[in-house]
Amino acid sequence: MTDVCVIGAGLAGSEAAWQLAERGHKVLLCEMRPENTTPAHQTGYAAEMVCSNSFKSDDPCSATGILKAEMERLGSIILATARETSVPAGLSLAVDRNLFAGLITERLQKHGNIEWKTALATEPPIAFGIPTIIASGPLTADPLALWISETFNESSLYFYDAIAPIVEKDSIDPSIAFPASRYGKRTPDFLNCPLNKEQYETFVDVLLAAPRAPLHDLEARYFEACLPIEVMAERGRDTLRYGPMKPVGLTDPKTGRQPYAVVQLRQDSIAGDLFNLVGFQTRLAWGAQAEVFRLIPGIGNAVFSRFGSIHRNTYISAPRLLDATLAVKNRPDLPGLYFAGQISGVEGYMESAATGLAAAIAVDRHIRSLPPLEFPGQTMIGAMLHYLANAAPVNFTPINAMIGVLPDLPKGVLDLKEMKKRGGKGGLKAAKREALREIALAAIKSFESVVR
Repeated sequence: MTDVCVIGAGLAGSEAAWQLAERGHKVLLCEMRPENTTPAHQTGYAAEMVCSNSFKSDDPCSATGILKAEMERLGSIILATARETSVPAGLSLAVDRNLFAGLITERLQKHGNIEWKTALATEPPIAFGIPTIIASGPLTADPLALWISETFNESSLYFYDAIAPIVEKDSIDPSIAFPASRYGKRTPDFLNCPLNKEQYETFVDVLLAAPRAPLHDLEARYFEACLPIEVMAERGRDTLRYGPMKPVGLTDPKTGRQPYAVVQLRQDSIAGDLFNLVGFQTRLAWGAQAEVFRLIPGIGNAVFSRFGSIHRNTYISAPRLLDATLAVKNRPDLPGLYFAGQISGVEGYMESAATGLAAAIAVDRHIRSLPPLEFPGQTMIGAMLHYLANAAPVNFTPINAMIGVLPDLPKGVLDLKEMKKRGGKGGLKAAKREALREIALAAIKSFESVVR
């Protein structure tokens, strides 16, 4: 007998299914791939990472560092498996994406409380009294998307998201690309392709003139945190030098100087045979990508394992439809229906997994007839969920984990004058973040003692 249904085995759905199964519930996990694929996915694995292989910063006091600490406290399978399959990435957490997704898939399919069903879901089974988490992702198939649209009178909201290309390591010229991390922090985990001013200017000229893959909408809207490089270049010739091609903290061992611009390559597999171009998500036509990117010193003879691409990401208007537990609100005819993942209005791998975890906790309480319980607002998870439920519906856009979404520190927590005296603005900023992390972890510890 099924206790709960989870639609979609992406990062959010995988986390939700695992959390519910670990709490003793019988979970039906529906995933349409590989029989039905998407413009971005390449496998039938659960939790496939289609854009990059990075879970962002691992700095404990960064926004994603705080989020990871909260998820670790709550037993996240996504985070635990990411640690297990990590590859060198400086101050970030990055993984061998195929090994990571393969292990998640294996663990879900072997769990005694999870029934994996390969099927195209057309609507949630709530009519049969089965609580359901829709975690179908930003590439939700048309039949389910139509059900959502008709049920909630919801016109699809969307933005375009792009994927960065991957090259084979053996095709990278080691006499040009040098290993280093910025400012020499940790180990030299990145390969760095340096450009002088002339090379940079030529690259930008060719990039701007290159043909692009067509979009099906007259007005293209992009997520600002993941802009295609050609769109960034359109905003000014130096935009890339202050963005993904910034050279700060790097010294070319050949010249002993900081390059004019740099393209960083990050390891994409534990074997170290594949590297992705960091921050080089693009909608250039595939043929143009080979021509443009081979202008970068060090990958002039690059063999591409995967070209970059672009796809449409769909999400709902969370403030209009969801409460802060991710349950559908103001619809007594739809009891036990929840959304999680990118379709709910978050952006980012770890953020998606966090909403899957949060939805699972909410559904567990629903099944056990316990009152809804919101995450504490002082936590990163709670602050993001509060934003989803309470943001202005007009011009609503997805959210990442950000320090700015956390509540201000209570008065008296820090001696601001003393902090400034010790470290200036930098010391004050660091002290604030440390205090915010301590408050968040204390709150998640209390919350965990209640929901376990």
